[in-house]
Amino acid sequence: MLGAIEAGGTKFVCGVGYEDGTIIERVSFPTTTPQETMSLVLDYFTGKKVEAIGIGSFGPIDPVLGSPTYGHITTTPKPHWGGYNLVGAVTGQFQVPVGFDTDVNGAALGEYTWGAAQGLDSCLYITVGTGIGAGAVAGGELIHGLSHSEMGHILVPRHPEDTYSGFCPYHGDCLEGLAAGPAIGSRWGKPAGELPADHPAWAMEAHYLAHALMNYVLILSPQRIVMGGGVMKQSQLFPLIHAKLQELLSGYVQHPALNAEIGSYIVPPQLGDNAGLSGALGLAKLALARA
Repeated sequence: MLGAIEAGGTKFVCGVGYEDGTIIERVSFPTTTPQETMSLVLDYFTGKKVEAIGIGSFGPIDPVLGSPTYGHITTTPKPHWGGYNLVGAVTGQFQVPVGFDTDVNGAALGEYTWGAAQGLDSCLYITVGTGIGAGAVAGGELIHGLSHSEMGHILVPRHPEDTYSGFCPYHGDCLEGLAAGPAIGSRWGKPAGELPADHPAWAMEAHYLAHALMNYVLILSPQRIVMGGGVMKQSQLFPLIHAKLQELLSGYVQHPALNAEIGSYIVPPQLGDNAGLSGALGLAKLALARA
């Protein structure tokens, strides 16, 4: 039995499951203060007899083992959570191995292990919702470096008709600042889910996301790209992104996945809304194997 925590900026989702990815129970709590939220999380796992717990967290975080701030949430704009020792809160109560990474790295691991990228050697998972983040698997391993990647904060060319200044508190008009859910709502005066499928918002959104994907394709060359999050539930976005990415690449990378097969190369999560929780289960599985 493994425990999983999908620590989101809006809600925490907790669950238990097995090493084959089966989730047998899940609950969720609003993300309020660390004290309130983690009290509910720790109470949930009390008595569950899990052998390891995986945490996929909103960030930025410190996922580097041996670092003085390993396990902490770091420079997040989320009130009260900056500097919070998330791993410490869990290990302080449960003496089991704990896996810790970003929520998007966890989701990438989940889709790689049990979902849309199963059987491949590499994949990219990008979530487009309240924020934008991406995680990647290469050679069967999650990508890390100095810390974790922040692919949602790359700079992309502005759409020529876009006058919106961007909402990212750090960079203004980075990818997240221009293309995440709050940017769509602020720019057009309505949440993404209330805009019709033929609204000009979607061509503009595809412009930003396709520019980002072009960078990811050229740098990482993933074998599959999985796009999730609330904004990507607008299914009309996928063909717009496919066409725009092909236009931007201009035939430079010659591969069927980027041409005739692009519809099966850039895809929604096979795990659906369970991608994050399944990924946290995968992090728990890794932690147990390495213990």
